[in-house]
Amino acid sequence: MTQTATWQAWQDSWDRQQEWYMPDREERFRVMLDMVEALAGPEPKVLDLACGTGSITDRLLKRLPAARSTGLDIDPALLTIARGHFAGDGRVELVTADLTDPGWTTALPHRSYDAVVTATALHWLDAGPLRELYGRVREVLRDGGVFLNADHMTDESTPRINAAAEAFHAARQEREQAAGALDWRDWWTTVAGDPVLAEPAQRRFEILGEPRGPAKPKPDRPTTTQWHLDALRDQGFSEARQIWCSHCDALIAALR
Repeated sequence: MTQTATWQAWQDSWDRQQEWYMPDREERFRVMLDMVEALAGPEPKVLDLACGTGSITDRLLKRLPAARSTGLDIDPALLTIARGHFAGDGRVELVTADLTDPGWTTALPHRSYDAVVTATALHWLDAGPLRELYGRVREVLRDGGVFLNADHMTDESTPRINAAAEAFHAARQEREQAAGALDWRDWWTTVAGDPVLAEPAQRRFEILGEPRGPAKPKPDRPTTTQWHLDALRDQGFSEARQIWCSHCDALIAALR
């Protein structure tokens, strides 16, 4: 197997692991990119925030070949996969930065972007830091630029619907795991055993901790879509709304 094929295999493996948690993940991406194209045009300059292996950037460039993307993350292992996957593609720049550092924007190669996108990445931030992050995202967007965040968000007004959907989802996960699907911990165990990725994986564990199962929400971590919309408006975005949702996830869009 060539090194290029190996990087593609890791991309595919990451996608399968994420889809075990979010079976409608591709639909989220489709709607997200619909909004990028609708609001930023066919040649957008995009910031892929907490980009991981570059899942959004990969789909962005396949859909909009004239787009350019800056991927930002702190995870050495996921960035290693991203750098291998996008090696030689001049449309992609990858930078290492910590979103909890107020100066993270200084690592960016461009002063402003047409769109900032992120998925399943910001839910680990407490309310205060996340609100501040939203303000900094606004600062790196051009006037009229769009921020799109797909993440774990719920509607707490429908507890019975939520409980039934969660039970259905859990049963599906159990069946798929019995058939060989990897969860978060199993996937990282596989990464740590790879000769090329073992060292960046160890650095990742030192920075972010050993991989565990999904953590229970902490009291000060936002869980509702409405919280995010209110926070975005409070930080100066002129418009903010939900544009897609499942029983446990939502995609929100905000305009500077």
